Amino acid sequence: MGALGAGIRRQGGRLVLSSEDETNARATKALSKKPPVLVVGCGVSGLSCGVRLLQDGFPVRLMGAEPPEATTSSVAAAIWYPYQSWPRERVLGWARASLAEFHRLCREETAGVTQVDGVEVFPEPMQSPYWGEAVPEFRPAKPEELPEGRPFGFRFLVPVVEMPLYLPWLQRRFLELGGSLEIARLASMDEALQLADVVVNCAGLGAREFTPDPEMFALRGQVVRVERGAVDRYIIDEHGPDGIAYVVPRSHDVVLGGTNVKGDENLLPDAAESDSIVQRCVALDPRLAKARKLSDAVGLRPGRARVRLEAERPRPDKLVVHDYGHGGAGVTLSWGCADEVLQRVRSGLNGGGV
Repeated sequence: MGALGAGIRRQGGRLVLSSEDETNARATKALSKKPPVLVVGCGVSGLSCGVRLLQDGFPVRLMGAEPPEATTSSVAAAIWYPYQSWPRERVLGWARASLAEFHRLCREETAGVTQVDGVEVFPEPMQSPYWGEAVPEFRPAKPEELPEGRPFGFRFLVPVVEMPLYLPWLQRRFLELGGSLEIARLASMDEALQLADVVVNCAGLGAREFTPDPEMFALRGQVVRVERGAVDRYIIDEHGPDGIAYVVPRSHDVVLGGTNVKGDENLLPDAAESDSIVQRCVALDPRLAKARKLSDAVGLRPGRARVRLEAERPRPDKLVVHDYGHGGAGVTLSWGCADEVLQRVRSGLNGGGV
């Protein structure tokens, strides 16, 4: 389990700020005249929704079975890239809004968000992806910019969100705004609705049992972390003969991926798979051949045929907004979805349709 962010401590099942900062956060919370909101899920989606709701003046209680540093979000390579997420027309809007927010966060020194240049490669000419229009510096790659054996690709500059830095930063931002964060497992939506009249469901794969939603399925992703060395650009290859591969450099390491296995929920790293991941990535960037391995990690992406972002009223006096099923694009869609969650909470409380 990763370290807590600076100025954050454990108090029983809660994560709280240092005493001075917590006093200030409580004072901010006490000024609110809006109804409290319970957000379920402590990953990047839950924290982002919590921040947006707090910024709009809602008191927010965030509850999750695991702390942020133990969620699937913590494993993500987290390059901005709308991967395995549908429907495209909604994903594009959410991804575009998130891209703008991450561009802004690049100026936040401790947020862990940086712009990184790189390429996505293909074995043959391809049309630009549907999301290419959202990226300002998107263009076909030149031959000298492509790895050996990959004759075609696109080059673009996008944010890399370094999760060991970003999650603690986001958690601290949530707490500074007056949010309450509790580590506790809620068995069902009925249990959540006993605690609050307004619930935002960011339970990720856990929504399968919590909601419940039988349309949810796991997408197992395994990654390898190696020394940074001289690697200074990302490479994405979804069409390699031996499986997908991606190289994502961060400040002190490089994340090598990966896998995307539907229905596999084994959280233990597979040594043979790690070796295969490294081999595929070395083929893309030979500088990785001598990189010292640091660790392996596995996460279960929350798969669904369509992202579920909608509001419902299970009872006349209760409002639920669902935000889950982001596939491999949870970070990429996080702020755009959080913006829509806020809009749907406002609309539902103001008598609008759900």
